[in-house]
Amino acid sequence: MSEETPVPEQAPVPAVPEKTLYLGKWSTRFWAWLIDFILVILFLNIVRGIFEPFWRLPLLWDYRNWEFFAISFETFFFFAYWTVMEGFRGQSVGKMVMNLRVVNRDGTKISYTTAAIESIGKAFLLPLDCLIGWLGMPGSKLRVFNRISNTIVIKTDYRQPAGVLYVKEQE
Repeated sequence: MSEETPVPEQAPVPAVPEKTLYLGKWSTRFWAWLIDFILVILFLNIVRGIFEPFWRLPLLWDYRNWEFFAISFETFFFFAYWTVMEGFRGQSVGKMVMNLRVVNRDGTKISYTTAAIESIGKAFLLPLDCLIGWLGMPGSKLRVFNRISNTIVIKTDYRQPAGVLYVKEQE
């Protein structure tokens, strides 16, 4: 009779992460959004000045004179801005300034379609998008449309490339 010797069970080896992604803080994301908001409003004011002789566009904060078409145009412009900028390089101007980037959950570049889905919340439903994210998914640092589009906002690191040394002269 042969007795089988029990084989000891091996504990699973924890997977070593290939890369580490640091999620962007809500405060940093807010400042990036505010920079984008101001830049787009400034651009839209230039457009408003060009069309002033032909068509009166109310200012965004002049809510008593809002027209459906004007507000729709401005809101759609915000949507297009975020979709194009984040689809192209994962960053709007505000995100560039604040060293943030929108990526897929695995850290890869997002597509224009993904950027469009993610931008719907920012352009059309931002207060609701953030509130549901904060209350419904606490600690995840996700808005609802980040979850729907399967994206995250990460902090980028602006370091010199490997193999390059920057020498700074004394001033």
